[in-house]
Amino acid sequence: MSSNERMAVAAHLHVALRRKAGRVTDTDWMAVNDAYAREVVRVARAYAHEEGDAALAALAAKLEAHIDAPAAQGPQAMPPQERLPPPRGLQAGAPPSEPELTSEGAGRYIGRLR
Repeated sequence: MSSNERMAVAAHLHVALRRKAGRVTDTDWMAVNDAYAREVVRVARAYAHEEGDAALAALAAKLEAHIDAPAAQGPQAMPPQERLPPPRGLQAGAPPSEPELTSEGAGRYIGRLR
């Protein structure tokens, strides 16, 4: 099963847990981390059992099916030698500096917020 399908199921379970149980989960982490996803499934099933919520139990079962399914072969990471070099003025490992606002950009941004 694809990671997009797993992300969609994780998002549906996240919304259901938020609305019904007041629980907030990390959808991105649920989609990539099996241990976290299993724990969310456990919490969802426990709440569904307490409240008799069949829809929440079904979503938990659906996510569990995606956890146990073999991952689809996705795009491979690019080898380091094929990656682009860092932009000029940015050294590897050094944090990027704050951008300076010019007079033309000052009207667009308020401080550092956009």
